[in-house]
Amino acid sequence: MSKQFDVIVIGGGPGGYIAAIRAAQLGKNVACVDEWKNTKGGPAPGGTCTNVGCIPSKALLQSSEHFEQASHHFADHGIEVKGLSMDAAKMVARKDAVVKQNNDGILYLFKKNKVSFFHGRASFVKAVDGGYEIKVAGASDEILVGQQIIVATGSNARALPGAPFDENLVLSNTGALAVTSVPKKLGLIGSGVIGLEMGSVWRRLGAEVTILEGLPDFLGAVDQQIAKEAQKAFVKQGLKIELGVKVGEVKVGKKGVSVAWVNAKGEAQTLDVDKLIVSIGRVPNTIGLNAEAVGLQLDERGAIVVDGDCKTNLPGVWAVGDVVRGPMLAHKAEEEGVAVAERIAGQHGHVNFNTIPWVIYTSPEIAWVGRTEQQLKKDGVAYKAGTFPFLANGRARALGDTTGMVKMLADATTDEILGVHIVGPMASELIAECVVAMEFRASSEDIARVCHAHPSLSESTKEAALAVDKRTLNF
Repeated sequence: MSKQFDVIVIGGGPGGYIAAIRAAQLGKNVACVDEWKNTKGGPAPGGTCTNVGCIPSKALLQSSEHFEQASHHFADHGIEVKGLSMDAAKMVARKDAVVKQNNDGILYLFKKNKVSFFHGRASFVKAVDGGYEIKVAGASDEILVGQQIIVATGSNARALPGAPFDENLVLSNTGALAVTSVPKKLGLIGSGVIGLEMGSVWRRLGAEVTILEGLPDFLGAVDQQIAKEAQKAFVKQGLKIELGVKVGEVKVGKKGVSVAWVNAKGEAQTLDVDKLIVSIGRVPNTIGLNAEAVGLQLDERGAIVVDGDCKTNLPGVWAVGDVVRGPMLAHKAEEEGVAVAERIAGQHGHVNFNTIPWVIYTSPEIAWVGRTEQQLKKDGVAYKAGTFPFLANGRARALGDTTGMVKMLADATTDEILGVHIVGPMASELIAECVVAMEFRASSEDIARVCHAHPSLSESTKEAALAVDKRTLNF
């Protein structure tokens, strides 16, 4: 006998579990289905973000940052360290513990909000009176019926043609987060976020890291003034970055990988590495959803086709997150999940794509919101720009981390903030003020006149706003 629900959410990642909780808060009888398993076969909700993405990568970045500080910077503070060593396996074990805490936290939130959780793989069966029949294939198969369905099945790493992931030598984000010993030589194909972050982790721990990027510009989606500043910092740290390359045959041996490639000058090269991380983007995860059983429309990439409100072509079926159009970001998925739950309840959910922040958690961190300078030029928008270097910020000096800058772009006529771009310490936190400002359509003058604590890194945001009007006070 089937179990009846007002809302069934397929997928327990950031978009799915948040949608389920919000729908339950709004009085709906909600089920969430997720198939992710931990090492013991138990449920591990949280999707790619929690299990093999955002959370574990930050845990490894934090561990490697501590090692980097102890190795190279503690002495500047009068702290002498002798016999320093790194236990990579223990570092990964700590990462696994952090992941489990997040998995368990989501299960607790389901219980707290009375969301029924089903551990297994969900797929459409057919449309029925009052909704849709969903099969859950797990330890014991279940049939659920929901009036409203929210698909939040996320995405998978895109493999390089001819070099499938084996997660031992050729690694996606999954394998990159499970390496338990420092590779002597590490190769990265693509300067994607996960690649750069993992490259940073293993470079800090002693690996020789080479990045092969097909595009002529480093971090092409980032404001190029910021991207060039970041590239300069990464090269200084020891990352080898090759741009405008063409990757050829990838040969996987017993103990390593050999990559044939051609540089920007057209010269044939070979890169031999112990491990290869492929970071060339992600593809929507709709395999096994059985979309054809109900006529759910997919596009040529396999993504679910939705309108501006995340409605699919089927009545009562919605989709959010990586499996639909838009940036593949956990927080974008969360916002869409909340908005859809509220729309189902008759409210007006809100998602503003223009104020979604982006962050790369390297060192220095890179964060931005709104349009880049190159986008404004392309769109023919008259703008003013202001920059302020962390080198002139007192807190950054005290931290011993003065790399980078804050850059603010504002409309030349109205002074409305059009974009903010940061490379430097704690950029991931500093960007939040800028997101709020843009959401309320603030001007650079508004930020310039807000009192910021001294000494703080956030003063650099204020100074960048002052720089828009060419009146910085500390540079």
